[in-house]
Amino acid sequence: MSWSDVLAAGEPTPLIEFPVRAPGVRLLLKDESAHPTGSLRHRHARALFRRAILDGLVTEGTTVVEATGGNAAVAQAWFARRLGLPYIVVMPGRHSRARARPVEELGGECRFVTPPVAIYEAARRIEGHFLDQFGRAAEHDLAEELFGQVRPDWVVTGAGTGATSATLGSWIRAHGESCRVAVADPENSAYFPGWTLDVPDYATGMPSRIEGIGRPRVEPGFRPDLVDLVVPVADSASVAAARHLRAVTGLPVGPSSGTALWAALELAERMRARGESGTVVSLIGDAGERHLAGCHDDAWAGEKGLDVARHAERLRSLAG
Repeated sequence: MSWSDVLAAGEPTPLIEFPVRAPGVRLLLKDESAHPTGSLRHRHARALFRRAILDGLVTEGTTVVEATGGNAAVAQAWFARRLGLPYIVVMPGRHSRARARPVEELGGECRFVTPPVAIYEAARRIEGHFLDQFGRAAEHDLAEELFGQVRPDWVVTGAGTGATSATLGSWIRAHGESCRVAVADPENSAYFPGWTLDVPDYATGMPSRIEGIGRPRVEPGFRPDLVDLVVPVADSASVAAARHLRAVTGLPVGPSSGTALWAALELAERMRARGESGTVVSLIGDAGERHLAGCHDDAWAGEKGLDVARHAERLRSLAG
């Protein structure tokens, strides 16, 4: 199989109808967990590899390096294996067999570094090409695929590297669409205050508790000029919404999907209050059995001090 075949787009991920109480408002969930590696990071990884190859930074035999953990590492290892390239990921914290296993099963190598902020410098010291998903955040193919399925009025996504909201915003403007982009932002993240105050280098210095989204600083890939709204979401609300999403669809999603769903429900309520109708699309970033021992587990939530129950009434008023 050629590299172009490996990096070709797959089948579109599905749209799932989700109930809301706002008359005239339709909410659809785009299930990115349907990708071969189970998350939105699959698109990010494909775009990073494409860009690096086109720029001549990755050729046959190049060792590919990244500093990250979780879904991004798994997606990148998946592509590296199919391209026949060595892959090394530097992960934050102490060695964890559970975190390393999915990458190692795909032929990748995991190295753990403390303190966590040292992973980027450690990755740069490794001989090879540093993908640098934050510094080189690449626009991907989500927008073209989505607008081939539906013409929404709003699209809601979380922000990690910022590539997804930038992809959506730039495509919408280039094609003259009237759709708007909303970013759902968890606690401690810099995107909401940075966007609100128009401070492009805003930093909180605090890590997000919601895996995959939220950053202690505004990353270079985030384009505030391409975002119409940023919605702050409490971490406990993110977990409550993730559980509600699972109850409705059966998908054991991660808390980042809950963040995006909560923001989408709030947005639908605002549309109802203004007498507007239309279609809102929210992204399911990932879904997997591992989340059952995470955000869907009361002990896990209790350890993190998240009072999920207090958001139940608000969820009922928004989603039924």
